[in-house]
This record gives sequence, C-alpha cells and structure tokens, in this order.
Amino acid sequence: MKKRSDLSKLLHPSVIAKLKTLELKARTVVEGFMVGYHKSPYHGFSVEFSQHRPYMQGDSIKNLDWKVFAKSEKYFIKQYEEETNLLAHIILDTSKSMDYKNEGEITKFEYSKVLAASFIYLLLKQQDAVGLALYSSELKSYLRPKSKRTYLTQLLTEIEKYSPNSETKTSASINSIAEKISKRGLVIVISDFLDDPKEILSSLKKFYYKKNEVIIFHVLDPVEKNFNFKNDSIFIDMETKEELTTQPIQIQKAYYDEMKKYLDELKSGCNKYGFDYNLIDTTSSFDNALMSFFKKRKRLN
Repeated sequence: MKKRSDLSKLLHPSVIAKLKTLELKARTVVEGFMVGYHKSPYHGFSVEFSQHRPYMQGDSIKNLDWKVFAKSEKYFIKQYEEETNLLAHIILDTSKSMDYKNEGEITKFEYSKVLAASFIYLLLKQQDAVGLALYSSELKSYLRPKSKRTYLTQLLTEIEKYSPNSETKTSASINSIAEKISKRGLVIVISDFLDDPKEILSSLKKFYYKKNEVIIFHVLDPVEKNFNFKNDSIFIDMETKEELTTQPIQIQKAYYDEMKKYLDELKSGCNKYGFDYNLIDTTSSFDNALMSFFKKRKRLN
C-alpha cells in the first residue's frame, strides 16, 4: 500500500496541473486516490425492472425472459432501470476573486475546477445522479442531476466554458440554486466564500430545511489565511478594482484576527446545521478533499 505521503505527492496540485484535460485530471485524482488506499467506493447498485424489448444479436442471454419465450416462442430481453444510490449537486463559485493565486501553484478557480470534476467523476462512476450549478454575481448555469456515464463530458464541458468574472454574491446565488433543488440529497459547495458569513449561512440553511446533506469546501490561497506579505504593497480588489497601499507588517495582526473571526463564524455556523466544513488551501493535495468527501459518502450509504 502506498504511504499517505507518497499519495499526497502524486496528487499535489503542481503535478495534476501538468495534465492536459479536465477529464484526465479528474480521472487521475480519483483513480490515484483509490489505488493509493487499495479501497474502492464503486459499490454495486440495485436495479428495478422497466420493460421488455426484442432480443438483438450481441445481447447477453442472461437477460432473456424465458417465461415470455415459453408463452410466445419469441426472445425478449428484460430492460432495467438503474436506481441511483444518491442524488448530488455540485455548486461551484466562478466569481473573479477565485482567479487569485500567490503562494499556491494554481489559482483558487483551477483548484476548485479539478475538485468539482473529481467529485463528478467519482459520483458518476458510482452511478449516483449528479448535477452542476455555476455562479458568481448570479446563477450562471444549472444542469439537473443525471446518472448516465455519458453525462460526464457535458458536465465537464460546462465547467470549462466559464472563467472567473463578476463580483461574488454567494447568498443570492445559493438562494436561486436552492429553489431548483426539490429532492433531498447531497449538496457540495466549492467557493472562497469571500462574502458576508451571516448572509452565506442564511442561504445555506435552506438546504438544511430541505433535509439535504451538505459538504462545504472553503478554498483559499495560503496567503489569504496568513497575510504573509513582506514588502510595501498595493492591494487591488479583483472584483471592484479598488486599491489600497499599505505596509503589510503593520496590519498583519489585525488582518489575522479578522480572518480568524470570519473563519470561526463560518465554521461554527456550518456545524450548527450539521454541514461538513472543510478549509482547504491551494497547496493541499487533492487526496485530503477526497478523503473528506469519501467519509461523508460512506455515512450516507
């Protein structure tokens, strides 16, 4: 079995970023994770009888309905309708602030894209139904959950269509998405959550009231947590273009205190509603996020 440290190196963002396509990145993350732990989440799935259709050359004889043959002397195949294990929604923030990187190998958005794609790949591999919502200042795109393997290409193509733009309006966007989710299931939200935490929690709790299970992936660049700037700097808001010139060392403690207060409020609010809260920075190996997801997935079985 691979050691955890070996696996983390294999699934480090700097390694995954070198792969060409989003699908290849997702497959490498998921299959690398599973091989590393020698454990498969690809459970069997139950099926429900749907209808008959005439036998065609190449069909497996194990699905022949011999009772129908005995009555009609004609060959018919039993068709089945898959019962998905889970109904899941991936919600991805595409606001301009997600385009930031400093200490990280890749931007928050590139990291989040791979994370979202990996969850989609894993869920469809398990024959769960998965949908996708993309937002910034408003809901940009919404694709309803489906469990077909062929849905993977459409979902990943949709993610690739968008680049970070517009301001972050997480609360309003989450409200719009919550209105579209009528059946309870699993909701995965991936964002930097650079917005008012009270408003964020107010919108997220709508998933709680609809009895959804929720996993939060709060993605930040390391410097956004530690404010580890050395020299005099000009800070530019990526969304509003507002500028601030300052000496980082003079405001580092105040920044750190405010950031801690913000993170504590967001985490405690998530805990209050039973949401799994995961703070992840863009230097973290993808296996850390997948392990958090996998633990939640197992609890839902």
